[in-house]
Amino acid sequence: MRHVVGSGVRQILDIGTGLPTAPNIHETAREVAPDVRVAYVDNDPIVKKHADALLTSSGATSIVLADLRDPQAVVDHPDVRRIIDFAEPVALFLMAILHFVTDAEKPDRIVATLRDALPAGSFLVLSHATGDLADRRDAQAVYDNATASMNLRSHAEVGRFFDGFDLIEPGLVQVPFWRPDTPPPARSEEVGFYGGVGRKAG
Repeated sequence: MRHVVGSGVRQILDIGTGLPTAPNIHETAREVAPDVRVAYVDNDPIVKKHADALLTSSGATSIVLADLRDPQAVVDHPDVRRIIDFAEPVALFLMAILHFVTDAEKPDRIVATLRDALPAGSFLVLSHATGDLADRRDAQAVYDNATASMNLRSHAEVGRFFDGFDLIEPGLVQVPFWRPDTPPPARSEEVGFYGGVGRKAG
């Protein structure tokens, strides 16, 4: 987030935001640039209810009830459009959300639809669970019994989500190794998440 805002982007579309945390994306972003606008999107009414209570005083922030699996509806939602001007660069955040989308639901198509709505100079910030580096069957089993199952993908499969974007150094890596502020973990094989940031070229 600090990288994309520091690069000049002033609008963030965060899909799959989850329950509000402290600090929230808009709070951290505005430490870098006070004029950042943020549209949060989630398909859980409970998430929206909690977020509404926190965001009522901010006209530059919205929370939208919509589903990533219908990406065009997300892009066209009036409360997204109220915050996000798709004529100007946008930072699209898909953090720990695409592994809840099955192959049958065509995650490549979902990301491509969102990518095509973004102008040149926009960013994709993405993280995704993987089974490449550690045995994640225990975590996957938990989600198999939940509302949404977890779909682990390889480095190459996650990398394809960045088609149409130029990956920013250090590329698609385990999350703690993407420009860390603190020393990364010693046992890197236990980190079952890839993350990366890509910029859409003109």
